[in-house]
Amino acid sequence: MPTVIINIKQLVNVREENKLLRGKDLAELPIINNAFLVIEDGLIVDYGCMEEYTTGNSQWTINDKAETIDAAGATILPTYCDSHTHIVFAASRENEFVDKINGLSYADIAAKGGGILNSAAKLANTSENDLFDMAYNRLQQLMQLGTGAIEIKSGYGLSLENELKILRVIKRLKDVSLIPVKATFLGAHAFPIAYKENKQGYIDIIINEMIPAIAKENLADYIDAFCEEGFFSIQQTETICNAGIAAGLKVKIHANQLSSTGAVQLGVKLNALSVDHLEMMDDDAINSLASSNTIGTLLPTAAFFLRMDYQPARKLIEAGCAIALATDYNPGSSPSGNMNFVNAISCIQMKMLPEEVINASTINAAYAMEVENELGSITKGKKANLIFTKPIASLAYLPYSFGTNLIDKVMINGEFV
Repeated sequence: MPTVIINIKQLVNVREENKLLRGKDLAELPIINNAFLVIEDGLIVDYGCMEEYTTGNSQWTINDKAETIDAAGATILPTYCDSHTHIVFAASRENEFVDKINGLSYADIAAKGGGILNSAAKLANTSENDLFDMAYNRLQQLMQLGTGAIEIKSGYGLSLENELKILRVIKRLKDVSLIPVKATFLGAHAFPIAYKENKQGYIDIIINEMIPAIAKENLADYIDAFCEEGFFSIQQTETICNAGIAAGLKVKIHANQLSSTGAVQLGVKLNALSVDHLEMMDDDAINSLASSNTIGTLLPTAAFFLRMDYQPARKLIEAGCAIALATDYNPGSSPSGNMNFVNAISCIQMKMLPEEVINASTINAAYAMEVENELGSITKGKKANLIFTKPIASLAYLPYSFGTNLIDKVMINGEFV
């Protein structure tokens, strides 16, 4: 039975066709004021102005088989697509939060066995079922915060057994989740302590053991690597990514978070779907990204939490780069999956416009995880994954009032959750 939603104050990001947005286009956000929206079988089938509906010029006005929902002046926008998370983890790391307050850097914490290695040690002692239960609960919370699609990375395993354990959890989440879930293999997240003096030995395990096992069980969509000083070099990252490509995985790269390494240019060379982080961008990296089909995914809450420089969003936009926004939800450097807070930080600290952040966290983010044909905009035939706001004066109020939960309810596949 069709469902007609009436009296929508603003229907946001209404698009007839998909387009990855760059430059000035990122600030163009199509909106229908005083709108109605029609959903059937979990999909968007029609929309328009309320005047069309109330004057009887819409087929839905006289459709006595349609259920009617009064939005009562709510703003409706497509759910967020969070294209970079690490939500399968065993324990929080608030002790390291205190270490940071006391002056230790991200690199300092990693050097003493904290950070990624800390999460890996805790995950190794946690069962697959327990990991699944924790990740499933996090996913339900994220949906309530407006996330309607998510990418999840491994990387806290750092061994064949434990990387497979994480990816199997993600596969189980795919099977039961109401929203699309994408899986990324990030075995190249850090070097295990046992391989600190034998880095090639660990790389050999990634290439010769992990990737074949992952391909056999079809456990991942993408391959990723933390290309950074003290982690994986350009040459090591390229070798690992090429092995993933040979196994049918597309490339994503953790790039330029702590230093300008050339990882962005490598991502472009490998036709990566996205390069993520981008806090440290020089002109060559920006120009390389702008001239490519690779998406730059910005993770400003990681920079916020680590007290690092924010990504140069305005330079990236003005250069013509395609950018997306994501949370980097993880226990060490971004322990939050709140996409509206990501958008607020992007406006406040990176000087992005409200229209830009909504496009970057919906349609462009959908492209960054290859769900643009299902989600990311109000488009006929796409999933009815929708955010209903509480009464707001304007769209700008969402990032402006960053500490208030302005989501009234969330609809997934045409049903409220």
